[in-house]
Amino acid sequence: MNTFPQLHPAMNAVIIGASGAIGQAFTQRLLANPQINRLFCFSRSFCGQLIQQQSSGSKQTSGEIDLESEASIDRMGQQLKGVPLDLVIIASGLLHDGDLQPEKSLRNLKAIQMQRLLQVNTIAPALIAQQLLPNMRKGQASIFAVLSARVGSISDNHAGGWYSYRVSKAALNMLLKTLSIETQRRLPKAIVTGLHPGTVDSALSHPFQRNVPRGNLFTPEQSADYLLGIIGSLTPEQSGRVFAWDGTEVPP
Repeated sequence: MNTFPQLHPAMNAVIIGASGAIGQAFTQRLLANPQINRLFCFSRSFCGQLIQQQSSGSKQTSGEIDLESEASIDRMGQQLKGVPLDLVIIASGLLHDGDLQPEKSLRNLKAIQMQRLLQVNTIAPALIAQQLLPNMRKGQASIFAVLSARVGSISDNHAGGWYSYRVSKAALNMLLKTLSIETQRRLPKAIVTGLHPGTVDSALSHPFQRNVPRGNLFTPEQSADYLLGIIGSLTPEQSGRVFAWDGTEVPP
């Protein structure tokens, strides 16, 4: 079981995108962790306000969020107002959806597609940070982590294509670096980080799994375990950086 020695012994954690493949795996792992006091799970598939789970003694509370709606993100922030937070994980992201597919070349680029990916992958995390970073526990380490992607690395881009997704993740990585600088001034023990989960067997990666080398396709549970291990080892000096599932730093 992953532990978080640098965090509060009775942690309050938030997972955004809790109904997705990796989000569900994060939820299962954290619910089983005795260090967790309360776990707030948000997803587009949950309905209404925060609803305490029916199971007796559950640590989990669920609520609705639409990453394409600023008003919905604001409501999430209001529902958590005054709750001291130790760990926030944004496990959501958008690569494809119906006719929205990664661009193979410049001729496939459409403004509405790029705008939607920027909204979900970059703007929504920024607005969530605006709502939740003020809640991070003062005087003690806290972690704000967002799923990023290696394709967001500018220096590691050797294949081209996937314009909107690459741009949205590169912008996310810059957002995390900038957030880390401002956050350090008020919360010197806070850590802001991006996490590259590898290729996970999920709806997001399903159309692109054919070319994944044998052994490099992870279950959501494997990826969540790797990433929680990284979270548990981070220090404030590493804030603003992006780390892959194997602990290596993703270059800018």
